Amino acid sequence: MSLTINIYYTGENGSARKFAEEMVSSGVVERVRNEEGNEKYEYFFPMDDKETVLLIDRWKNQEALDIHHKSPMMKEIADLREKYHLHMKVEQFVERK
Repeated sequence: MSLTINIYYTGENGSARKFAEEMVSSGVVERVRNEEGNEKYEYFFPMDDKETVLLIDRWKNQEALDIHHKSPMMKEIADLREKYHLHMKVEQFVERK
């Protein structure tokens, strides 16, 4: 079973893209990708909405996602989200095999 979470980060004046860029440049993205159970962590930019960034985040199972949510990285991510004044919309999908 895999869990896929789509997170839409929306801001103003390019702040969502700046957030994603800082997530990469600060090393947070690489650290998340190296966590046990992470299967995907990638940002995409919708063509019709320049103020939104889509994160596709996939985990092996709920336990791996729960461990990630309890990690110190979550505070770093929340701090960056606040720094860039972003709003979030979250969708979660469960893939059953």
